[in-house]
Amino acid sequence: MRVLLTALFCLVLAACASSALVTGTPRAPIDPSQVRVYFQAPPGGFEEIALLESNSGAFTYGEQNKMNSVVAKLRKEAAKLGANGVLFRGTSDGYGGSGVSVGAGGGRVGGSSFSGGGVGINVSPRQKYARGIAIYVANPAAVDETPPPPPPAPAPDPAPQPQR
Repeated sequence: MRVLLTALFCLVLAACASSALVTGTPRAPIDPSQVRVYFQAPPGGFEEIALLESNSGAFTYGEQNKMNSVVAKLRKEAAKLGANGVLFRGTSDGYGGSGVSVGAGGGRVGGSSFSGGGVGINVSPRQKYARGIAIYVANPAAVDETPPPPPPAPAPDPAPQPQR
């Protein structure tokens, strides 16, 4: 029983794994909340630290939840390496998904016959995988996105009503 529980625990840990291939110089770890994710154009003047990969986990349901999970894991891995940014490079869906299997069997042993059957159901969702590049931006405040557009002009007054 202990071996089965240990194997199950290892399987769950492997399903939630993230990886980093260090390509630059890591820095002291920082808090993941300080890591900014760049989905569009990369900032100017950054230093690459590592290539990152993560997955959503075996028990994450819903597309938005999967996306939140992979982005959070990318940020966490980048923070461990002291990166204050992640260049998001995309996602892909894993293989597998839900399914139902049915099996039956029978036989005869020593004059006695037996039969059996079973139904197996797999309801684990497909995992989402994400890739990114951990980067260090020397002055992240200068990289802020363009200022928000000005508020829209007030709507013109409706056509004047004829006076009575």
